[in-house]
Amino acid sequence: MESLIQVLLAYGLFLAKTITILLGIGVLLILALRLRQGGHADSEQLEITDLNQRYRELSSELKAFSMSKKAFKAYRKAEHKEEKAREKAGHADRKRLFVIEFNGDIRASEVGALRVLVTTLLMEAREGDQVLVRLDNSGGLVSDHGLAASQLARIRDKGIPLTVAVDKVAASGGYLMACVAERIIAAPFAVIGSIGVLAELPNFHRLLERYGVDFELHTAGEYKRTLTIFGENTDEGRQKLREQLEETHALFKSFVAAYRPALDLDRVATGEYWHGQRAVELGLVDDIQTSDDFLLAATEDMDLLKLKYSVRKKPIERLLSSIRARLDGAVANWRRAS
Repeated sequence: MESLIQVLLAYGLFLAKTITILLGIGVLLILALRLRQGGHADSEQLEITDLNQRYRELSSELKAFSMSKKAFKAYRKAEHKEEKAREKAGHADRKRLFVIEFNGDIRASEVGALRVLVTTLLMEAREGDQVLVRLDNSGGLVSDHGLAASQLARIRDKGIPLTVAVDKVAASGGYLMACVAERIIAAPFAVIGSIGVLAELPNFHRLLERYGVDFELHTAGEYKRTLTIFGENTDEGRQKLREQLEETHALFKSFVAAYRPALDLDRVATGEYWHGQRAVELGLVDDIQTSDDFLLAATEDMDLLKLKYSVRKKPIERLLSSIRARLDGAVANWRRAS
């Protein structure tokens, strides 16, 4: 036993030295990058893509490959004539569909960009405009996804028709966002639901106790910390956490009921998830349709404008964001698999 403890202590000392060296190198790199960048602020950019034009260009490329030169020349002549007519008519009388993509993670990291996009389109929207949100989100932290849902609520509160399209998944915090829409469409095998709340954490108390390691936790406030990773957890602490989870679940159900009052919450708010067609039968989704088909149909009488807001971050921030995104993705995949 003593030899094992000595080995662990030696390893711990070696690990501490290694971490100290790496942290020192990291601090030097950060300082060097900041000096090189001269303290410039992050650059912001709003990208607007004309999806109608993009679809026409893709269609033209396919026609160029599949049609005879004579036929394609005639097509291009007619297309050029139509382009002139569109330019002459202008876009004043055309309704617009603003398209926003939201790819969720545990922290709903894109909520900052969503806030900017919603504010921008609310300032610009006119009568007849609509919004489509292409949502892919398996949930995560309550406060972050609640904020994301509140951004979509701003659109609906302004009387702008809002559709959410779920091609892959809208579960837990993802469904908290989706339910705000007046209409939800989903692909046949999209994952929908998971109206529930969870909290999970490992506990190393017995392992530390086995090797004679004490852990102290001092709090002010009876329930400042209900459960801990390293200390000994109590039944009272577990009960309090369960009460907090039940309270959050009740808020979740109340929010969903406000936007989809016809739902049988006793049936669907069990934490389960369903695929597209079954989700329609339960009232979680309105129609089976992919976002691609929705957009294709809308090109007939609407201008499709895809909005994307991005902030170009410093290299070290991009690296840290990438690492965090990978870790969050691994956790999300593990949760779905389990």
